[in-house]
Amino acid sequence: MHNKLLVGTRKGLLIMSRNGAANSEWEVESAHFEAIPVVYAFRDPRNDIIWVSLDHGHWGGKLHRSRDGGASWEEVEAPKYPEGDAVPPDFSVPAKTNYIWLIEPGGVEEPNRLYVGTDPGGLFLSDDGGDSFQLVDTLWHHPSNTHWFGAGRDHPGTVAIQVDPRDSRHLIIGISVGGVYVSRDGGENWAARNRGLYADYLPDPLHEHGHDPHIILASPSNPDVLWQQNHCGIFRSEDGGMQWRDISDKNGGPAGFGFALAVDDEDERVAWVAPAVSAEYRVPVDRALVISRTEDGGETWQDLRSGLPQENCYDLVFRHALDKTGDTLAFGTTAGNFYVSDDRGDNWRCLTHNLAVVYSARFM
Repeated sequence: MHNKLLVGTRKGLLIMSRNGAANSEWEVESAHFEAIPVVYAFRDPRNDIIWVSLDHGHWGGKLHRSRDGGASWEEVEAPKYPEGDAVPPDFSVPAKTNYIWLIEPGGVEEPNRLYVGTDPGGLFLSDDGGDSFQLVDTLWHHPSNTHWFGAGRDHPGTVAIQVDPRDSRHLIIGISVGGVYVSRDGGENWAARNRGLYADYLPDPLHEHGHDPHIILASPSNPDVLWQQNHCGIFRSEDGGMQWRDISDKNGGPAGFGFALAVDDEDERVAWVAPAVSAEYRVPVDRALVISRTEDGGETWQDLRSGLPQENCYDLVFRHALDKTGDTLAFGTTAGNFYVSDDRGDNWRCLTHNLAVVYSARFM
């Protein structure tokens, strides 16, 4: 069980901690980058370095790292697009790093490799621990990029990166809006993996490209099992993305549209989502905050409401704002509320109502 949390908010980074006992109280240990939006923060388990993505708006995305648990920070030069590159699908806008969605470590045998996903839809890699980054141009110039476009933002975004723990050359990438792409050779070649997905906003909802994965996670116990919270529902694949199946709640429950997703470490059939009303509304279903859990691979869903507000609620949970370790789950909302459960979501307690918009929550 991890007893520290990195919480990225509209007004900075919070490092929260507790004394180690389940159900003990979490406290704010320290605050960093106050008044600056922190898009994503995580601790690299290979070397304990904390990485933070900042959104400076007009000045674009910035990267910082800490080698001493947050006591001091070092700015790292953010990834840059090559001179002359332009943004798909119409290539009329020069490509620049507007936003850094996430940072993901390479495999355990690649101690210096990092991946970064950006707006406008780029994947960057570093093999020197983040001192420099190179654009993975084989994905950026994939022939399907004429089908990419922006959704909540003006341009496409690389919002999901998964590295297979059994084979670090096996990469799964999610581009919003573009779809799922897989490489088996470390990024030299890419194949779309969108069969079974449905995009109701496309003229051809079953088109190979143009899908909108909000987040993709592989099951730690069986990385061939992939979970996807998508703009058009919840999808699951048991064969590494070759075929997806819609597992949204078909029995009238709220599990369907949403952004956030967490999967169980030990059981490939178990996952959690944070449902919302789709598309233009993006508020909790029936204005009641709920986390939904499946324990059978999406065949059925349980709606977990104990301790969560059930009326007049407008909280949305962003894609990286839900995380899990052991039996403990934590999530933050767009209304600045932050909740924790120590019994796999059966019961929740609110740690604070007073945060800024929460963009990410990750256990250290």
